[in-house]
Amino acid sequence: MPAALFGILMSALRTMLGFMLRSVIVKFVTFFALFFIVKEFVNVMVESQLYPGATQASTLSNAFSAIPTSVWYFLDLFSVSTGLSTVISAYATRFIIRRIPVIG
Repeated sequence: MPAALFGILMSALRTMLGFMLRSVIVKFVTFFALFFIVKEFVNVMVESQLYPGATQASTLSNAFSAIPTSVWYFLDLFSVSTGLSTVISAYATRFIIRRIPVIG
């Protein structure tokens, strides 16, 4: 009887280990490699000034500084500046990711 229980436990252990090796670890390595490639592509683009990320932030800051204080209260209340910069970053990230041949 204990030998059968040991066989069942070993079979369950092999199944879990096989699942981990086939799916979880392979996916982790693949997505980490894609993350690293995208991160390095963005650094190269920013350093070679192909991606105008810094100028967009300063332009957005200048646009918000021109808003009167009566309107700024409501914009600050709804955190429009944070939301707008997040949306711009999301669009830029989507644009970059779709241009990478392996992912897009």
